[in-house]
Amino acid sequence: MKPKVLLSSFGLLIQVLAFAVQFCAALPHTHGHGLNEHRHHVARSLASSGSSLAVESAGTTCSLRNKSASPSPFAATSLGFAHLLTNSTNTHSPAPHITPFALIPKLLGEEQAVPPSSAGTSGIGAGSGTETTSSRDSEAYYYPALDGSNPSPTFNSNLRRDNQGSHKGNHHHHHTLEFVAVPEPTSSSVTPSATVTALSPPCPAGNGTTYISKESIEYQVVCDIDFPDNDHPFLLVDSFESCIQACDAFNVKAGSNKCLAALFVPSRLPDLDDCYLKSSVNHPTVATVGIEGVILVTSTTSISTLVYASAVSKSTWSVKTLAAPSVSTTSTYSTRSSLRPSISTTSTSIPRVASNTVAANSGPGVSYASGNTLITPKVASSQLHGPIQNVPTTQYIDVKPPPPPHLSKNLLVVGPNGDLTTHYDISLDTGVLQVNSSTQPLLAPLKNTPHLSRDGGRGGYLNGQHLFLFCDTGSYTTTTPDKNGDFLGFVSSSVAVDTGMNGLEGKPLNIQDGVGAWNDDSGRMRSFAPLTQGEQSYNQAMQGKGQRYAIWPESSIIPLDADTAIIYAPIVYDNVNMDTKAAVFSYTGTTLLSITVPGKGGPVAERVAKKIFEKDEIEWGCSGGIRSWGPSGIGGTDGKVYLFGNIRAGLLLGRTSPQDIADHDSYEYWDGDSWSSIKPTLSSKSFFISGAFMDVDIFYSPRHLTFIAVYLTSYADSTFYYRYLETDLAIRPPYAPGGDVADDFVANVLKFKWSEETLLYKAKPGHNGKFIYSGGVHQGYYGSDDITNGGPKMLLSWTASTGLDPSADTSEYQIVTAEVDWA
Repeated sequence: MKPKVLLSSFGLLIQVLAFAVQFCAALPHTHGHGLNEHRHHVARSLASSGSSLAVESAGTTCSLRNKSASPSPFAATSLGFAHLLTNSTNTHSPAPHITPFALIPKLLGEEQAVPPSSAGTSGIGAGSGTETTSSRDSEAYYYPALDGSNPSPTFNSNLRRDNQGSHKGNHHHHHTLEFVAVPEPTSSSVTPSATVTALSPPCPAGNGTTYISKESIEYQVVCDIDFPDNDHPFLLVDSFESCIQACDAFNVKAGSNKCLAALFVPSRLPDLDDCYLKSSVNHPTVATVGIEGVILVTSTTSISTLVYASAVSKSTWSVKTLAAPSVSTTSTYSTRSSLRPSISTTSTSIPRVASNTVAANSGPGVSYASGNTLITPKVASSQLHGPIQNVPTTQYIDVKPPPPPHLSKNLLVVGPNGDLTTHYDISLDTGVLQVNSSTQPLLAPLKNTPHLSRDGGRGGYLNGQHLFLFCDTGSYTTTTPDKNGDFLGFVSSSVAVDTGMNGLEGKPLNIQDGVGAWNDDSGRMRSFAPLTQGEQSYNQAMQGKGQRYAIWPESSIIPLDADTAIIYAPIVYDNVNMDTKAAVFSYTGTTLLSITVPGKGGPVAERVAKKIFEKDEIEWGCSGGIRSWGPSGIGGTDGKVYLFGNIRAGLLLGRTSPQDIADHDSYEYWDGDSWSSIKPTLSSKSFFISGAFMDVDIFYSPRHLTFIAVYLTSYADSTFYYRYLETDLAIRPPYAPGGDVADDFVANVLKFKWSEETLLYKAKPGHNGKFIYSGGVHQGYYGSDDITNGGPKMLLSWTASTGLDPSADTSEYQIVTAEVDWA
């Protein structure tokens, strides 16, 4: 480790002192992402800046840096250092009165903002309190795709933190959400009732009834419900019955039940596909257009489990004025969107994910070394790939988001206000959109190829895709070597996936943003991490004044189960003095994102806890964590989720169960001797590994039968190092051959010491000579040859600052990758 060099000789001491002088001299010109004034992540404080989007210099991202001039919606600039970051007290101002608008699906033309008086209801809170519904053709609908994700795994809690303490367990009280769905009356319940052979029209009267097709195959009618993705080719038919016949024919031809649902959209324009055959009925969601559908009744299809989102089938959205947040004895069970049907009850039982219910395996091609002792990890070789290339999509989803609500003047003040995070629902104009049968017809071409300037690039493997998560991202019109692009927009996070797997051949990677990532045909982006209405409205109101809220995904993702990953991301308040261009970044707490990859729209993030840790707590999870899989194996629902607390001299350790990740009070922390519910403070010395870490990944290596830590240090030397756990015997997971099913194998990191620091990979500094940052391991990239699956290969990535114009073809940052081969 670096400090040990200081004791070796007088000459080395002089070199270290000289380096320290140079190091400190650089501080006033750079800034970083160490968001807590006690954290002292020196390298983050030095990393070159984030997205030159200000009038002269602009606000940053995964590490904050100097920038050149260009217009920006937010001004932020070079900061000095983590020491300059503030811990301003939240101002608990009342929320404003907001009247949102509903959307009419874009079928015949441009969407319209519909004021409450014309939304088909006499909205609750609009004065009368009388609920009315309009006809199906004139309803004002919202777009579930704007919610940003599929239904997520069941989490134990998503409570507003100011009321969390007294609500542990599975039952959580809540009050009616601010936007209320008034279900359209139906003539049947959601349980199956009468059997029919023909319905015209089948919805809404036939919802829940049994339908017998001409081939004598039994279906059940579901109205206004979509099953995102899982589409067979779309079809053009002439009726509801013809769509069902197509499903019958598909299964006859396939020789098995490949078509599990048939969805007919009668409102489609002539000559547009109106029949959607589905290969899965998982994740039912309220549709954005009128759908007449059926699901196949088979021995493996549990009709009762669908309890249909059709229970709220094609609701007419009644608009309620958003009053100031009440601080009562009840708490809000937050949903992904305020435009969700509300359940007016005093208690909701939140189903838990059962342990050991997923029959997962040990992973794709995982192989374990033989023997009962660890194999010392050693590096054999490495190969630089070069900078990643962005390959944007050519389409976007042509959906106009609802107009942003307006905040009252007393909320538009300088300084962080925690209520803007905790007391507001998710903004529908943030988060990645999904492509499903409702939004598929809204796909439209981008009129140019956007140029992106962004940093970060951590991520990982999830559900067959290799994800790259970015912090501040600026989008520009098409750039060429001879012409810079024009500034379009700016978001605090974005996401892309690898296309082509070029890294397998030692070539620079190509990555692509999904079609759901774009806000319009010019290439303005939607933020990957959804913002609340309070955060988004504040940002829009303060454009050009130097203040904003940002969510920066700084770590690798933590797998949660077979289809979901999570990331703990800091919520940052960015305050720039527009005269001096000095920026102060305040850590205001940590949000918890669940991540899925539902399809063509791209990876989706959901804020399952708007704020899981407060500003006065350690930044738990912001530097990552590790999944301790249980006996059911990789992708199962048992085991533990561990997260790191990165403070000045090392990493602390916390953990919880996969079912309780959104429950702040479920976490326990290692105090040096045992697990405790008492949270450590910033002065704690209960490290499970000591060191000055800027970025870190810790993973289990089946090839070496032990854990390996890969990291960049806070000494800003553009160097990856590694250490391994020096165990007495080989460590085998409970799901591996020879593993102990009762063992929490990640807990071994507390039982043994770590090896000395060893050089892993020396990276070249950025074009402007500044050190690299946001470095990490993309676990699983090489499949069965990957270090995490027992193979010899590992993919590293990092951000290198160029110091060049972000609107130029060269861009301001390069995300660089390299392959490391282990002996």
